[in-house]
Amino acid sequence: MKSSLIFSLTLIILTSIPFTFAINTEQEPEPPEIPEPSPEPEPIRMPEPAPAPAPFPVETESEKVKRLTEENNKLKQENTNLRGEISSLKNEKMRLQDKISELNETIASLKEITMEQVRVIIDLANRLKDVLFEKIFSPTINL
Repeated sequence: MKSSLIFSLTLIILTSIPFTFAINTEQEPEPPEIPEPSPEPEPIRMPEPAPAPAPFPVETESEKVKRLTEENNKLKQENTNLRGEISSLKNEKMRLQDKISELNETIASLKEITMEQVRVIIDLANRLKDVLFEKIFSPTINL
């Protein structure tokens, strides 16, 4: 009996020890640390504006005459080039119009030839019909 009592007490003590350690090991979580504020970024600086060019550069009379003369020569050359293009386009237009006229005449000629061939075919078909009716069907009908 003593041994069973000792055994029971030992068993109770051994089973309660992990429970007591478990109670002691439970911890409350600590609150999270407050983060330190990040440093503010440096402001973006505006670039230094480039100096504005003079709105109307001062031009001497000789420079102005020279510039206008160059512009005039360029425009004259451009005008000459455009006149050459116009004349070449007119020649091309005349050539194409002649070709169109020739093609229209060819079409008209082919149309007349086709109509004549159709007339000949119709005439041959009528002759064949007459021959068939006179030679084959007439003697049969007369019976």
